Amino acid sequence: MKRRTLLKTGAAAGLLTATNGLFTPVIAQNTPIKIGFINPQTGPLAAFSESDAFSIARFMKVTGELGLNIEVISKDSQSNANRAAEVAKELIVNDGIHMMLVATTPDTTNPVTTVCENEQIPVISTMAPWQPWFIGQQANPGDPGSWQPFEFAYHYMWGVDDLLKVFTNMWDQLDTNKKVGGLFSNDADGNAFGNPNIGFPPAITADGYDFFDSGRYEILTDDFSAQINAFKAQGSDIITGVAIPPDFTTFLNQSKQQGLNPKVITLAKAYQAPQAAMALGDSAHNLSMEAWWTPDHPFKSSLTGESARELATTFEQETGKPWTQAIGFIHSLFELTSDVMQRVDDPTDNEAVAEAIAATQVDTVVGPIAWDGAGLPTFVQKNVCKTPLVGAQWKVQDGKPELVIVDNQTAPEIPLGGKMEALE
Repeated sequence: MKRRTLLKTGAAAGLLTATNGLFTPVIAQNTPIKIGFINPQTGPLAAFSESDAFSIARFMKVTGELGLNIEVISKDSQSNANRAAEVAKELIVNDGIHMMLVATTPDTTNPVTTVCENEQIPVISTMAPWQPWFIGQQANPGDPGSWQPFEFAYHYMWGVDDLLKVFTNMWDQLDTNKKVGGLFSNDADGNAFGNPNIGFPPAITADGYDFFDSGRYEILTDDFSAQINAFKAQGSDIITGVAIPPDFTTFLNQSKQQGLNPKVITLAKAYQAPQAAMALGDSAHNLSMEAWWTPDHPFKSSLTGESARELATTFEQETGKPWTQAIGFIHSLFELTSDVMQRVDDPTDNEAVAEAIAATQVDTVVGPIAWDGAGLPTFVQKNVCKTPLVGAQWKVQDGKPELVIVDNQTAPEIPLGGKMEALE
């Protein structure tokens, strides 16, 4: 199904209007441009979407002040891949959207992107490493020679290779036995991160560490005894991998009960959100992870002109909640939406919108976004843009966790806030 073109004439003119320095196409008042947005508002991934309503409200406020008739229709994936695909079809068929935005882990981004590509709806995706996003959607993920680029789907985020570099840079700061145990969920992220060819194992061993893969565990399991016993047998000073927040909480509690006391725990996804760290209490202290966005990132919004610090502060003041890494990336999705719509002559022309996305060159609150192939292998250069990544730890003081950047070798422009320390 090609996208409907009910608003072809007069929906967007070549004229531009300027308000507060922001130039955007004049969009007819009675013909709204419909933007679909899918995220996990409920379920085990909901913590990653804590700030999304704030970002949507700010986008609508800015576009309203500009006199633009843009409608954002948000749908909940319920942290379920099948549900994500269903609501994507609803937005396309029932709501007649003109562009899709999607965020937060491959369980949400992949099914939505696949539906959009099949239905020829332009889609911008983020908050999932590019390997599980791109490779996970290929007809034969195990055969690189068969991988094909997308025509309507564009993604921006760091990759598993960047993540591993950040992790080993942090570990290199500490005195360990260099024995690393891998904990991987049986989902798109876990299978990509644990892949013996392109995931954690080859990169970690190449850096001189002894890596042990404990296998895949099923999401929301209540027993990690097998993994814990394997890590104890290996003598793992370092535990790494990927897990959703509730699974990590179970793993950590059982590790303490069963006498597994590593010097380092560095997991992706498991405790990125402040709510997840707060739920762990003092146990969150010195847990390490990747940092994709913080108030210390030296970037500004192209939509509002706010710095990363100002955006985070505004969120805290308006919601009474601590800032999250997702704020920057969800805000940037709407920065890109504004940028694309200001450059396309007809926002109802799906091919034209896809071409405008491909030609993007904009400095956002998460850094420069351009699908120019920089730093990427040839097969994904059309569809992926990489964003900077650094290493961080939670530091808990008076019961309040604070995220501190402890390694910036991969992105020196992002300032350090402290040093890497072992678990206590």
